[in-house]
Amino acid sequence: MEADGYRCRSSRALEGGESALPSSLLFGAGLLGNLLALFLLGQRRLRRGRPPPASAFYLLVSGLAVTDLLGKCLLSPMVLVAYARNRSLSELWPAGAAAAGGQPGRLCQLFAFLMAFFGLAPTLLLLAMALECWLSLAHPYFYRRHLPRRRAAALLAPAAAAAAALCALFCALPLLGFGATVQYCPGTWCFIRMAGGAAPARGYSVLYASLLGALGLAIGLCNLASMRSLYRMARRPHRRSGPPAGRAPAAPRMEELDHLVLLALMTVLFTVCSLPLIVRAYVGAFAADFNEKADLTALRFLSVNSIVDPWVFIIFRTSVFRKFLHRVCRRLNSKKATTPQLL
Repeated sequence: MEADGYRCRSSRALEGGESALPSSLLFGAGLLGNLLALFLLGQRRLRRGRPPPASAFYLLVSGLAVTDLLGKCLLSPMVLVAYARNRSLSELWPAGAAAAGGQPGRLCQLFAFLMAFFGLAPTLLLLAMALECWLSLAHPYFYRRHLPRRRAAALLAPAAAAAAALCALFCALPLLGFGATVQYCPGTWCFIRMAGGAAPARGYSVLYASLLGALGLAIGLCNLASMRSLYRMARRPHRRSGPPAGRAPAAPRMEELDHLVLLALMTVLFTVCSLPLIVRAYVGAFAADFNEKADLTALRFLSVNSIVDPWVFIIFRTSVFRKFLHRVCRRLNSKKATTPQLL
């Protein structure tokens, strides 16, 4: 039977030979990284005395750190408890009579929902950051008029709440019958069923993977458009007297360049971490490939994204990295200035 392809789908105890040490280290790294990222974000504003209203990019980066931290604090304790009690997630909170038929337990279903939600929600935040960066560079007048600092929080709050509600509804579809969840070996992972099953289960896994891929593509296109705008700004001739009143400066501001580089690094990280899951979902949907080792690797890659994200931000905020980035930019600008223009 197709259902028998998942070796640990009905396991009550954890598969032997697995250690809780990797999960504990990943949880500690994710917790420490996100707390440090939030501390650096708060310290930056407190150093200014009476700080101005937070920019949209600052709010989105803070929201990304809070989302990653919340995901780690909700998911990792379930895994550690399963290791401590040597019981699978389905066994820790079974689904009553349905558990006898091999259905995932309630805790397993909750874990799968949270995994799907916290895999998708940071991607939406990255897309919002990419759109914000592109608007600020390509359409600065529109951006300053419709998304000023003093109104950023008021405008972003309802949009974020609506996006979170839609994301939660989409990730809850397997609980409502469209799609299916399954317990993966060694019994500490539950996620969307990515191989075999009925048509709704295969369709949902492909839909989830396609949505991740489409969001990643949109983020990449926004980043490319932002880079193009920065390149155009850098090629404009500098004026000694400065730009006219009410006009945007010709040369790109370092703050915008910082935002773009940070966003590009996080986008590359997201692509690397989500691509294995996208591939596995398509392969499993059309070939019924029950390769649990590959599925587990894809799930681990997806979970690593929220661990590495804050450390990318922390490294980026160090003075050494920023000085190196600014030195490279100044060197490129000096080479451009000394290069004779061909008429």
